Amino acid sequence: MSPPSPYKTAGATRALGALRNSLRGLRAAWRTESALRQEGLLAAVLLPLGLWLGDDGVQRALLGGSVLLVPIVELLNTSLECAVDRISLERNELSGQAKDLGSAAVLLTLLLCALTWALVLLPRWL
Repeated sequence: MSPPSPYKTAGATRALGALRNSLRGLRAAWRTESALRQEGLLAAVLLPLGLWLGDDGVQRALLGGSVLLVPIVELLNTSLECAVDRISLERNELSGQAKDLGSAAVLLTLLLCALTWALVLLPRWL
């Protein structure tokens, strides 16, 4: 027998609650994180451009997916930074390293996005 669920709701009610929580998180990140706002505005330009420039569904998925991956990793980085700050605001080598690693993940995602766009689009112009 499985243990009882810690959630009092199930099904659609639980899904709606999860959606509300997700939207609340997106709003909070949009208000407080300038990097997420910049990436969001960039995505607003690049997503339609990727749909237009991609020759087929695979190319469109690669272009759009690589763009959407950037704000996803930024949200994860922000949540990591919030958790580290919640634990302590004192300077700590491991806290700094955790934040640097999150920042590195965002950088690598940006590089992946640029590489994906280059590999998909450059062959048609060469």
